[in-house]
Amino acid sequence: MSNTIADAAISADSGSPVILLDNVHKHYGPLNVLTGLSLQVNKGEVYGFLGRNGAGKSTAIRMIMGITKISRGSIELFGHSVKGDVIAARQRIGYVAQEQHFYPWMTPKQLSKFVRGFYPRWDQSRFDDLLSLFELPAKRKIGNFSGGMKAKLALTMALATKPECLILDEPTAGMDPVARREFLDLVSEEARRAEATIFFSTHLIDDIEAIADRIGIVESGQTVYEGGLKPLSESIASYSISEELYRPGNVPGEFVNTAASVLQDGTRNGRHSLVLQFPYGAPKSPILDYGWQQDAMTLEDVFISVVARAG
Repeated sequence: MSNTIADAAISADSGSPVILLDNVHKHYGPLNVLTGLSLQVNKGEVYGFLGRNGAGKSTAIRMIMGITKISRGSIELFGHSVKGDVIAARQRIGYVAQEQHFYPWMTPKQLSKFVRGFYPRWDQSRFDDLLSLFELPAKRKIGNFSGGMKAKLALTMALATKPECLILDEPTAGMDPVARREFLDLVSEEARRAEATIFFSTHLIDDIEAIADRIGIVESGQTVYEGGLKPLSESIASYSISEELYRPGNVPGEFVNTAASVLQDGTRNGRHSLVLQFPYGAPKSPILDYGWQQDAMTLEDVFISVVARAG
């Protein structure tokens, strides 16, 4: 049996992860960008790849796509190493980059004729239907498109290849909130309609909150969390006390004997706050010492706490 990705469509184990990174490192001279990144994306799921700008997300995606070489570690697509025939794997992937680069003199109609020869599964009727759905003029020069229109065109092209996996690298960067929400709705609806696995990279947790099945959080080139959004949010809680009542080492009540770890510890707006992570979930109705209160946390707060500790 061949070990190249070209054989994956026939021989790959259907139970294999679509994307698998194992202890991946990437350095440019003395600069370490990825320092042991590991993650697993399973067939049919929406995977949110979260991290601050500069955390290594785009570098990881370029290595997945075979654009950048790995310094150390391994990457598999559809059960086969990217060190094999990466072109065959890319033909099974729809890719929407952070920045769209099209020939400005081309129209979408001309563009489809140019690229369809590279994709054996290209569906021209699907491309035309999506142009209509996304309200993109087929005969207007792409150079006259807005940023949001270009992002929709990139998604149209990606979906027209009938991908088994859709990779999105910060696709909503620069969009206003209305355009971003519209784009995300289109991604969720159309990709699920095509039963494609989605790998969505972003630093905006709102982008994937409603659509992700699992997430991976990367900070300083490493995976600091992988799993569901709900279990993560339920494991973290924030407590605060007025600065006048706080004493160093003071823990808000019954947590002194638990295995809770401190994610954040500091003073803001006259109150000292502690963000704690509990291995078995935060207590629903904790017993708090005098002056302490539990504060509401958004998923963005949870994300910031996780990356702040890792950083």
